[in-house]
Amino acid sequence: MLGRKKAEDICKEVFRRAGSDPAEVLLFSEAQNLTRFANNYIHQNVAERNVTLIMRLLRGKRLGLATTNRLDGEGLDRLVERARANAEVSPEDPDYPGLPEPADYPTVDGFDQETANYSPKNRAKAVGELCRQSSEHGLNGSGIFSTGASEIVIANTQGVFAYHACTNADFQILVAGEDSSGREQGSGWQVSAIHVEALGQLAVKTAQDGRNPRSIDSGEYTVVLTPYATEDLLNMLNYYGMGAQAVLEARSWMCDRMGKKIMSNLVDIWDDGMDSSGVPTPFDFEGVPKKRVNIVEQGVVKSPVFDRTTAKKMGEVTTGHALPPTMRSFGPIATNLFMAPGTSSTEDMIKSTERGLYVNRFWYTRLVHPRDCVITGMTRDGVFLIENGELAYPVKDLRFTQSYVEALAKVEGVSDQTRLLTSEFGGQATRAPGLKISAFTFTGLTA
Repeated sequence: MLGRKKAEDICKEVFRRAGSDPAEVLLFSEAQNLTRFANNYIHQNVAERNVTLIMRLLRGKRLGLATTNRLDGEGLDRLVERARANAEVSPEDPDYPGLPEPADYPTVDGFDQETANYSPKNRAKAVGELCRQSSEHGLNGSGIFSTGASEIVIANTQGVFAYHACTNADFQILVAGEDSSGREQGSGWQVSAIHVEALGQLAVKTAQDGRNPRSIDSGEYTVVLTPYATEDLLNMLNYYGMGAQAVLEARSWMCDRMGKKIMSNLVDIWDDGMDSSGVPTPFDFEGVPKKRVNIVEQGVVKSPVFDRTTAKKMGEVTTGHALPPTMRSFGPIATNLFMAPGTSSTEDMIKSTERGLYVNRFWYTRLVHPRDCVITGMTRDGVFLIENGELAYPVKDLRFTQSYVEALAKVEGVSDQTRLLTSEFGGQATRAPGLKISAFTFTGLTA
């Protein structure tokens, strides 16, 4: 870890070399540790230490970007030279709003010393026990257990300096048999909040219960979804429409629906970078403080998230959702996403279903049509037929093609428990509940 003082000194050295040119720096320091296992044994333990420095230098409306992980004088000299050369040959960006001004950044708790210091021995002890259990049941266990710490710094020549230190932990396990599998995941910034043993046991049980799956007919089914499947619904709605750029380009599911009720009353979705029950970050990658954004309230479409460029185009105020410069072509997206829990237990939602499917996870989901967020994909790692309020038997994986907007319009129940899950894409975190949806369209078996 660099620490705030050293990070600030590095930024000052970059700006000194930039001279009179306006410039912006993103400094990302990380110490990440990973234990990987497969075939019921640990086969890899790796640790990575790295610092990435991304600079944007401005020549009028021309922007030049360069990246390095060398922090010595020669490395910084070359960084500025490349950024300046790239700016000289880049076309003007008429929409660039200029560098932001300094702001007050509220503090948020996102750093846990236990997680930062979590040892390979601790990870191996937890993973080893799960591999033993998997082997005893004739199953094949594989997955990852990662822990780490990082620092994010945004600074510019206008005087912005934003610093945030955080930790992260993620456990994923897939337990597979000849014709069944179970998968579980736990994520967060406190490793103590991830119940590794319980997750592993649940994955083993799902794989055991899923043996000898049967074929069923395609068609429309009531579904009870775990938070893993709900996460996919929320993430796809996010990637393909919660950002203002998608709205501007008329490809968002939010287009022509602002202020309209299009989902169930039970659906409340928001983004809040200051909520420590997610994975909080108090500012975006332009150094703008994050604001809570209510995206859907009781089924009513409220607002997308904005960065400074899209806010300027739409006559709005940025909500602090700019991505890093290397990903900014995606436009702003929600990065600490929440769906409100309900009052039902998963057991209650199953008991209230006369006939339907219990689905553990969606997999390999892809966009078919953006304006209704129509997605095609497959079930995975545990699907069970529900009959007369009970799990009757496992079924083979199914392919589906379904509007996620319409699916959330048919929500009949929301679980009282939520699960925090992180994604590799942009460090996004989603806290999702389980759902009961009255109608979901399956088009056939996957094989």
